[in-house]
Amino acid sequence: MIRVILDYGKDFAMNGWTGQFLRVNLTTKTYKKEPFSEEFARKWIGGRGFAAKILFDELAPGIDPLGPDNKFIVALGPIAGIPAPNTGKAVVAGKSPSTGGYGDGNLGTRVAEQLRKAGYDVLIVEGRAAAPTMLYIEDDKVEFLPAEAVWGKGTYETNDWIYAKYGKGVGVLNIGQAGENLIRYAVVRSLEGRAGGRTGMGAVMGSKLLKAVVVKGTRPIPQADPAGMKKVGYDDLREVNRIDKKTGWSIQSTNGVLAWCNEVAALPVRNFRKTHHPDAWKCDGERLNNARIATYGCPNCTMRCGITIRDEEGRESELDYENVGLLGPNLEIFDLPPIGSLNYMCDDYGVDTMSGGCVLSFYADAVDHGAAPGDLRFGDSAGFKKLLTSIALRQGEIGDLLAEGSLRAARKFGHGSVDYAMQVKGLEVAAYNCKFIPGMALAFGVSPIGAHHKESWVITFELKQSVRESYGPEKAKKVIELQRIRGGLFESIVACRFPWIENGWSLENYPKYFKLVSGLDWTLDDFWTVADRVYAMIKLFWLREYPGADRKQDYPPAVWFDPTNVDTEGPIAGKHLEYDKYDVLLQHYYDLRGYDRRGIPTRATLERLGLAEEGRAAERFGSLT
Repeated sequence: MIRVILDYGKDFAMNGWTGQFLRVNLTTKTYKKEPFSEEFARKWIGGRGFAAKILFDELAPGIDPLGPDNKFIVALGPIAGIPAPNTGKAVVAGKSPSTGGYGDGNLGTRVAEQLRKAGYDVLIVEGRAAAPTMLYIEDDKVEFLPAEAVWGKGTYETNDWIYAKYGKGVGVLNIGQAGENLIRYAVVRSLEGRAGGRTGMGAVMGSKLLKAVVVKGTRPIPQADPAGMKKVGYDDLREVNRIDKKTGWSIQSTNGVLAWCNEVAALPVRNFRKTHHPDAWKCDGERLNNARIATYGCPNCTMRCGITIRDEEGRESELDYENVGLLGPNLEIFDLPPIGSLNYMCDDYGVDTMSGGCVLSFYADAVDHGAAPGDLRFGDSAGFKKLLTSIALRQGEIGDLLAEGSLRAARKFGHGSVDYAMQVKGLEVAAYNCKFIPGMALAFGVSPIGAHHKESWVITFELKQSVRESYGPEKAKKVIELQRIRGGLFESIVACRFPWIENGWSLENYPKYFKLVSGLDWTLDDFWTVADRVYAMIKLFWLREYPGADRKQDYPPAVWFDPTNVDTEGPIAGKHLEYDKYDVLLQHYYDLRGYDRRGIPTRATLERLGLAEEGRAAERFGSLT
């Protein structure tokens, strides 16, 4: 096993971090607290940075993501849980069951505050329990409790059971039947509608027979200027709320983008075969707001985005754009109640709504093209609900196969179906149809976890700047700029990006918060250096797992390049992505990043980022240039 861990054990004397990891072994039912150094904190900041470094150091290449050698990590950052705009976020990470590479995701949860109050910046879970287990953490106390009472139950019932036992103030992470059954795109769930780790982190928990993590902390979070942070934080929470009321963003929330996507030919319709539909208005942001019965949000949020409606069965279902787009128009379903039903089922089973929607649409498309058996058709909401249950419970040959994800299923079906399995690196595409949006296609292609929009939502820059047809370096530069902000800064400090994206909250506020909690006077450029370091580290992780891979791993789905799959009317009629031009755009990205033609950081880049030792550790899996 390669271990190049940077001084975890030095004394820690800084504010902003607790300075401790909590390492738990489910096999032996043991745990220990591990200090880490100031150098480690400064170099990786937290969240994704901590997770990527730990996983690179501690996982032997080639391990089974669903085996006991994988680790489930909960990583926090220096402002996570601090009262300030949208800081109630945690990163969950491990080797991804869906991609086989580095995997992570974030979600809103009270764990962000409670784990730090318990005295830890990172929870590392190792091994595999002998029976279904719940991990209970309260300051220095760690208990391994039986979870048979909720094993086989959905996330809602599990959450209620935990709240009845410990009260609603505790931090909770839990899984449903999808995680238990090792669905490769199972998520971790928390609170009413929060979910994260769409790279299969719920399956990693399930593989360890870990049903839930419950955390309660009573200590203050170390801060350089707690009084100053408290005043600034609460003032800024009120200001973000004021701005949100002025802009009205929360009225339609994230689903406000659906009508725009439909207008500009970027909506996923019929497994991304179409880019717009005349009935899309029926499930747009205005209709969602009209159907609202409740609103939920993450801790420390004053611009709550979780709009809840009644589904077909009368249950509360919390919707946002990604699940509406992929469980609605993508399946050619345009009425909110059946969309809500599919969403509720995903949430309760613990199935990622994005991958779930893409897997369902892929199967309907494969049936339509004669590649797969069955009679499921687009628009059949009852059929999709039945299939979703089969997937989450791994019932029947088709349910069991689709639980493996669209890429693995396509390889089994054959008949060219891999071309329209909407995924990158094995992770299904988020709800933006890039049939002719080169920059956003690049963002999906070079996302470090697979096709996820959170890394670089470049689509608005690309379309609003009227540069849709360009494959020029300005798009690659913008993708990197947004990666540094979204996948770097926000995933490491750890906080939600919505105040900045939706309400224009200045990025300069985050170095201010960082200084108040840590005492370190950093500029945004300092954070960009760390972001580049983290992205390069994740690239080295992929190199070890796929030593023979080339730049094709950073390509979007083949169907977007298909001249027989173009729109016949609308703003992009007759247009599609072009291979040669995309390859040039990808090389612009590599050149700006300091990567070689394979997409691997060069020795010079690794040296500049302080990763020379990690580069030497990875080089036996593929030479560096």
